[in-house]
Formats: sequence, structure tokens, C-alpha cells
Amino acid sequence: MIRSVKLEDAEGFVPLMDALGYPSSKEAMENRLQNILSQKHYQTFVYEANDQLLGMIGMTFCEAYHTDDPHVRVIAFVVHESEQGKGLGKILMQKAVEWAINQGAKSIMLNSGNRAEREKAHEIYHSFGFEGRATGFYRRLD
Repeated sequence: MIRSVKLEDAEGFVPLMDALGYPSSKEAMENRLQNILSQKHYQTFVYEANDQLLGMIGMTFCEAYHTDDPHVRVIAFVVHESEQGKGLGKILMQKAVEWAINQGAKSIMLNSGNRAEREKAHEIYHSFGFEGRATGFYRRLD
């Protein structure tokens, strides 16, 4: 079943963040979720079965400077490795699109690394109707 995230889901997020390539801890996830849950423009959906989180999609609604059309940016999207290929990602993305439309967004976007191990994910994003059109630039602020 798909539902909105709860703070109590922090422990279930740890293996999902590991699968996404961002090792974490229950305590770190509790802090992050607490901050995210306090933000009105953020939404996180989880796919849960048998009291286990099998996938998640987290996003934020954004206004833009360059256009009158607001958008939703997917920040994190992952399906547990053992559940990939079963359609859970498609269900989560459909829920994200519904939420984006309900917020008044005109587009939905996401970033994905340009690494060889991300090629399968890129194929999936294309199958969901996404186009690869941008290059991201990042700068650490330590």
C-alpha cells in the first residue's frame, strides 16, 4: 500500500537510503524526516507491505524564476533491490505525478547521476516519460 511517510518510518528508510547509495542511520533519518515533515512544500510517499518499507519517493513543490509554471522536483526515489522489476516504482511515480498535478505543478523533474550503474535507472525514467535534458552542477559548501 502507498501512504504518506511518518516519523516512525525512519528505521525503514535506512536500507532504502543504502540502496540509493547514501548509507545512513536510524538517528540521522529521524532528524531528516523531522525536518522534512515540518516543511509544507515537501511530500514523501512510501510503499509498504507486511510492515516493511519497499520503496519511497520524496519531492518538493517549487515556484520558478524563469517561468510562470511551477514544478515538482523529485529528490529521492528508490525501490528496495529485492522488489525491483515488480512495478512498485511505476506506482510510486504515478502517485507523485498525482500529487504534483494537485499542487498545480506543470512539470515534474528529477536528477540522476551520469554513472554507468545509473543507466538502468535512466531507462526506467525514460519509460515513465522523462527526457534527459539537463546537466547538473554541484558545489560543496564546507
